[in-house]
Formats: sequence, C-alpha cells, structure tokens
Amino acid sequence: MTDEIPEPTRFAWEDLSEQLAGRLVQLRQLILETASENPAIGPLEETIKWGEPAFLPSATGSGTTLRINPHKKSPDKYALYVHCQTDLVERYRQLYDDELTFDGNRAVVFDSKEELPVDAVKHCIAMALTYHLRRPR
Repeated sequence: MTDEIPEPTRFAWEDLSEQLAGRLVQLRQLILETASENPAIGPLEETIKWGEPAFLPSATGSGTTLRINPHKKSPDKYALYVHCQTDLVERYRQLYDDELTFDGNRAVVFDSKEELPVDAVKHCIAMALTYHLRRPR
C-alpha cells in the first residue's frame, strides 16, 4: 500500500492479503477520481466509519457516504457499501444486474480475483456521490 493512503485507512487494511488490499486501493482511487471529475461533488471527506474507510462529499452535501472494505462473507471478496435506506442498490440492479453482484440493499460485491468493471463502478459511485442532487428536499 502506498503512503498516499491516510493512516486510518492503511491501518484498517494492514492485515489483508496483497491482492485484496490492492483491489481496495484501486476502488478507493476510483472513488477519488470520480469525485474529482464532477464539480458538483466537491472534495471528499475520507474517514473511518464502523471500522471501514468511508467517503463523503461533506463540503457540498451532494451525496451519501460510500464505504469500502472486505466483504464479511468471503475472504476473497470486497464491497462498495452505500446507506441501506437509499434506493441506490435497487437502481444499480436495474442498470447492471448482468454485470455486478449485490448483497441486499447495501453493497456491490467484487471478487478480488477478477478485474473491476470500471465503467459500471464509476457510474455507481457517481450516483451515490450525487444522490441528494436528484432527490427532492
């Protein structure tokens, strides 16, 4: 893992296999990249929530928190978690049921042995980080 990753995140992942840690680093980078490409999202706050690295567009309030971590049900899988009271996973299913794997109403699950479907994942990330822009207040 690189020194660019904040210490709490590095600590959260320090006991992971190199392959799984590498996939989480890739997913983290995709979150940061997606946010930087959309001015409506603004800078992300990177923190630890429930022991998991979390990303929130707190400066703009444009979206909901994303969390990433190994998936608790399998040592070779990792996940992108969204708030379970959103409709995001249902919307992801409508768009990417043939391309992504889901866990309930809170996670998109990936296998660390497989390539990340970058385009679909970036779209899902963007949908989460702009979630509040599409919903009436």
